[in-house]
Amino acid sequence: MTTVPACYDVDIVHRRRTPVDYTVTHQMTTWLVDYDDPPRLDGRKHRLCRFEPADHVDVRALLDHSPDQILMLAQPRVLGYVFNPLTVFYCLTGAELTHLVAEVRNTYGERHSYVMRADELRTDKELYVSPFYEVEGEYTLRLPLPDERLTVSVTLHREGEPPFVAAMTGVRRERADLADALRRPLETRAVMAGIKKHGITLFLKGLRPVRRQDDQHRNRSGVDVRR
Repeated sequence: MTTVPACYDVDIVHRRRTPVDYTVTHQMTTWLVDYDDPPRLDGRKHRLCRFEPADHVDVRALLDHSPDQILMLAQPRVLGYVFNPLTVFYCLTGAELTHLVAEVRNTYGERHSYVMRADELRTDKELYVSPFYEVEGEYTLRLPLPDERLTVSVTLHREGEPPFVAAMTGVRRERADLADALRRPLETRAVMAGIKKHGITLFLKGLRPVRRQDDQHRNRSGVDVRR
């Protein structure tokens, strides 16, 4: 059974097999909250740690229907900073999971939202994410509704190459106290630092950034400005 708010201790693994074999692993916490009514702290603590609507896409504006409930998987803004490479929105009608929205952010301040039916979790890549990959290929995702356990899996398929896989798995804590995030104030900053560190490692292993093309036509909200 899914209850919110919920906090998960998770393991994250990124596996790249070409042109070099390289695996990234790290641990962190993430939250599952009600998109319309996230947990709040009182007084000064609220200013220090919160889920800020402006940090995320307006999910309801993306959908052609109004779900009964939207659950959001993300980290909160702590001490004025947050960076969520992937935010997942689970859209429910009654108890049925009907749609998912995957909001992807890159380290250049850009984002793109992929809207998918729950029974068809496939989509073309539309955002420049890793500097070592072009904006091409297809994602397949595995995003079951979290309960006691959390599973998020994203696989990038590119013609003639083995897939790139990113996965996050974890277990729900017995207690979900948003104030705990203040006891780990550098956790969300560590996400950005880790991405840059591993980018440098791949560069030293011989990978070189690819030239950006399609994304030069996108603004920071992920909207195609050529129209």
